[in-house]
Amino acid sequence: MPATDRTAQPPIARTRSSGDPYAWLQQRDDAEVLAYLEAENTYQQTCLAHQAQARETLFEEIKGRILETDLSLPSPWGPYLYYTRTTAGDEYPRHYRCPRPADDSNQVDEQGEELLLDPNALAAGGFLSLGAFSVSPDHQRLAYSLDTSGDEVYTLFVKELSSGAVTALPFDDCDGSMTWANDSQTLFFSELDDTHRPWRLRRHTLGQDTAQTVFEEPDGRFFLHCYRSSSERQLVLLLNSKTTSEAWVLDAGTPNAAFTCLAPRIEGHEYFPDHGQLDGQWRWFIRSNQHGINFALFHAPADQVPSQQQWQVLVAHREQVMLEGLNLNAGAYTLSLREGGLPIIEVHPQGLEAYRVELPDAAYSLYVQDSLEFVSARIRLRYEALNRPAQVRQLNLVDGAQTVLKQTPVLGDFDADAYVSERLWATAADGTQVPISLVRRRSDLQRTVPLYLYGYGAYGESLDPWFSHARLSLLERGVAFAIAHVRGGGELGEAWYRAGKQAQKQNTFDDFIACAEHLIDTGVTTADRLAISGGSAGGLLIGAVLNQRPELFGCAIAEVPFVDVLNTMLDPDLPLTVTEYDEWGNPQDPEVHARIKAYAPYENVKAQAYPAMLVVAGYNDSRVQYWEAAKWVARLRTLKTDDNLLLLKTEMDAGHGGMSGRYQGLRDVALEYAFVLETLQVA
Repeated sequence: MPATDRTAQPPIARTRSSGDPYAWLQQRDDAEVLAYLEAENTYQQTCLAHQAQARETLFEEIKGRILETDLSLPSPWGPYLYYTRTTAGDEYPRHYRCPRPADDSNQVDEQGEELLLDPNALAAGGFLSLGAFSVSPDHQRLAYSLDTSGDEVYTLFVKELSSGAVTALPFDDCDGSMTWANDSQTLFFSELDDTHRPWRLRRHTLGQDTAQTVFEEPDGRFFLHCYRSSSERQLVLLLNSKTTSEAWVLDAGTPNAAFTCLAPRIEGHEYFPDHGQLDGQWRWFIRSNQHGINFALFHAPADQVPSQQQWQVLVAHREQVMLEGLNLNAGAYTLSLREGGLPIIEVHPQGLEAYRVELPDAAYSLYVQDSLEFVSARIRLRYEALNRPAQVRQLNLVDGAQTVLKQTPVLGDFDADAYVSERLWATAADGTQVPISLVRRRSDLQRTVPLYLYGYGAYGESLDPWFSHARLSLLERGVAFAIAHVRGGGELGEAWYRAGKQAQKQNTFDDFIACAEHLIDTGVTTADRLAISGGSAGGLLIGAVLNQRPELFGCAIAEVPFVDVLNTMLDPDLPLTVTEYDEWGNPQDPEVHARIKAYAPYENVKAQAYPAMLVVAGYNDSRVQYWEAAKWVARLRTLKTDDNLLLLKTEMDAGHGGMSGRYQGLRDVALEYAFVLETLQVA
């Protein structure tokens, strides 16, 4: 336990005698609620005050590895190169463009440079999240959106790039998306309903004060999105729940026409269209699960909106290979696959044999970062591993040749070979093999060390290994880092996801526990030196395993944790609840109610010893309400039987993603690392 000021007394929340004892904490902006949250913040600050110098050391150490003034890799589009530049001392990157060189290189012409947007000036020291950043097809205007509180409600703006004149569009409750039609005068944007769901598509013509309603989606399970196709010739309106989708399409050159449905929704059928060329003919490319859960790729004629009967198989469904994504260029299509728990890029050049991109590491993260312009012989890949800083690699689509265009710099004495990245496998309670990605110092391979274990396991999201400048501060102090790739995530395909949702949710928790036990049993770490962490749905994971096996962990960090699952899912008026029924189930059903109640962290806090815990919430969080963390901590305080630290930190000016600036983010990491290092007694 940290050697902290034990004279400080934690705030004890009052309870009510019937029903949910801490439901009163849900009264947003109530004076008593605010006073309680501030008291918790004061208690957290008091308990960790002695760590101020350690936090500052960590902050400066992490910052010292980052090239604070840097230029992003420019992206060519039309007559310009578009890029961002970070400057030492600034929280946000500035956005620029310059004329495109005649030799088609990536060389920036600083004399011809044009500043498009400076978020630092817009933030004025407060919270700022940039939503849309979309240049018009004629390159004359910039459409962008800003969230200034963290609640993910955006204000829309259009900037005339020739004059610098900025117009704030007079629309409220926007989700931040902005999509141009090809006339560079028409913008499509989405509005949020009372549950914070993008449900209405609007069409706005510049110079007018109004917008037309194009589409409304009444089903509360479905989100609405609008995007430009790869060819830039079509607009796609996608409506999707977590199990079903429906797409409507519109020629981007005729923005005032009506969208046409590509295929009516059928429960359980998910499909995602794009528009491009095949053998010189314009075609629809459609990634669909109608032939199997791992998706197949279809194509159909684009001279008219095709019926579903006209869809032809281009890439068949594969039992062991998940088709996660598709990128289109005029001369090739590129598939993002997942096989054996790893991301794979497979390229299909037209008229040539398909091939897979070859990479050096056993466990890594890989995705198409930029497919560049539609008529381009190259794409850009982002590649990184736990011990390898991110690289942007240029891939020649015809022959597969790779060129590293940029590698994220790590300042100071950094040697990737000093760290070893490994893939381990744990055996879950039902015999399932669960992958673990692990990195540690080469010098620590034969010894037992403290370890930081991270997990998520929801929504089919894949938690691929990533490099972190900050994490080096753990590794250099002899703390290993691991990721538990538990069921509920998408690392091993759709079946892996389905095996960790709804009635199978306990598998997520069993897998994480199995990973922790494997790391202990194989001598990598010990229970008292094992820190665990997760955020959002990963915070639910942390809360559940703490209730089920608290003795297995030395300390825990839960960020914006989704821990009041049952009460949240019982309230359809809360943001996003109805859309989550496909993930967790609807507890109005007695069987589902009993199932969720059996694992919900808040419901299952009991009189037992828990490890030291740091819980972080965002007051303006629209995805996981601040009161979930507050109620959970309040219940833990009254029931837990230990005297380990239990701290709640509520960011009063932030949302789901925490504080918005890069230096603010580093200070948050420093606080968490200082807590972990002291709790695990790491010098």
